[in-house]
Amino acid sequence: MIAAFAFMTALLPSSVTIAQTPAIDTDQPIRINADSLEVKQQQQLAVFSGNVEAVQGNIVLRADTLRVHYKAGKNGGGNTISRLDASGNVFIASPAETAQGQRGVYDVAARVITLEGGVVLTRGDNVLRGSRLVLNLATGVSKLEGGVSGSGMQGVTRRGGRVQGIFVPERKKK
Repeated sequence: MIAAFAFMTALLPSSVTIAQTPAIDTDQPIRINADSLEVKQQQQLAVFSGNVEAVQGNIVLRADTLRVHYKAGKNGGGNTISRLDASGNVFIASPAETAQGQRGVYDVAARVITLEGGVVLTRGDNVLRGSRLVLNLATGVSKLEGGVSGSGMQGVTRRGGRVQGIFVPERKKK
């Protein structure tokens, strides 16, 4: 299966679609810890800074800064998070894989995480590199794109605009 995946990767120079296990429970609450918090009530924005860690079920997101966009609850209820914008040393971990980049957006309602800026996706010993990763938590499908997108990807090495992958075969037991 990995050999077939590697072959498919070679055929798709600018993007790769990756199936993942849909074992991520996005109905869990989001817990956030950081060194500091600034709330901008008029903008419905909370900015967490310094050693930020956000956890939802079995997903962990770490970043230097996390901007939390929220909406006021109906009839005086609690606030609802609509989007998380992570920046600086963004790291995402699930039980099956890790991903890192410079910027990330988690659209909570759509259940989609987008990571940009020198993206590295790791699953076991296998490593994929690109410029933009879209993780659809609802479908369990990920898409990694190569090259530089037009949305301010300064400082990212282009590497020929292609997705790069290293696939390590399983070791046979003796």
